[in-house]
Amino acid sequence: MKPLKEKISITIDNDIIEKLRFEAEKDDRSLSQYINIVLKEHIREIENKKA
Repeated sequence: MKPLKEKISITIDNDIIEKLRFEAEKDDRSLSQYINIVLKEHIREIENKKA
């Protein structure tokens, strides 16, 4: 069975990382979890605009 998650390596601007870390900590989540949530919400918004 294929794993549900895949590790990747990306480059993100320092100012964005700082903001993401701050928000993740406020939400009591890991940076990875928080980025996943943000990306899912963004994709959902894009899909809703197309509908």
